[in-house]
Amino acid sequence: MPYFICPNCKERSVDTDGKEGLSEEAVACHRCGFGFLFELLDDYYPAPTTGFVTCDREGRVLAVGRGVFELSGFAEEDVLGADLVTAFGLSGFAEERNPVRLALDWGVRRLNEQLLLRTRAGQVKPVKGDFFPAYDDDGGLLVALTPLLS
Repeated sequence: MPYFICPNCKERSVDTDGKEGLSEEAVACHRCGFGFLFELLDDYYPAPTTGFVTCDREGRVLAVGRGVFELSGFAEEDVLGADLVTAFGLSGFAEERNPVRLALDWGVRRLNEQLLLRTRAGQVKPVKGDFFPAYDDDGGLLVALTPLLS
């Protein structure tokens, strides 16, 4: 059974075919109206403080959900089209262990990655990153960033 999550409001749902009714349109969020849902292999329960970032198959930011501004200080227009790692100053990993590249190149989830995020104000915050590759024809990535207590 396919599981879906809204990258904007974090609403979880189950859908058998990933289509909206009898049409060929992709499923949209019925709670907040966001244009698409992200398909996951397993159900996922994000923390209340988690913010989602959706990326294309190159790791560039397509959309940010609620919680990202509160975590980073960046609004969607600040990071739209930018490389995820660069936009949020993600660090705490060796270049060959870049979780964005590993998830995109190998098509595998990367859960509980301990990272550092640089906020818009220049502060460095410890975060947990969960990286989910897309399994549809468009490819891409859903990234869940959750603040950790420092």
